[in-house]
Amino acid sequence: MYLARVVGTVVSTCKNPNLVGQKLLVVQDLHDEGTSKTVIAVDGAGAGLGEIVLCLQEGGSARLAIRSDEAPVNDAIVGIVDQSQGYGPELWS
Repeated sequence: MYLARVVGTVVSTCKNPNLVGQKLLVVQDLHDEGTSKTVIAVDGAGAGLGEIVLCLQEGGSARLAIRSDEAPVNDAIVGIVDQSQGYGPELWS
């Protein structure tokens, strides 16, 4: 698992049938902030732009999190973070 910030959205009208109805968000790992590296994650928690989220980065666990055994998923958002200790305050600005 990793903490990430939601930095964008993805709209896809043509996609794998197992992803129909799934919200796709662009997230950036908090350890990678300041770089341009982002990933697309399926939103299983109802997250919004700018929120800090808890992500899974493993296909099997990510598919379980969104309740779809057949979805081609690597990353899934499984929670919205209210508070965390152990990260520098610069990551939360």
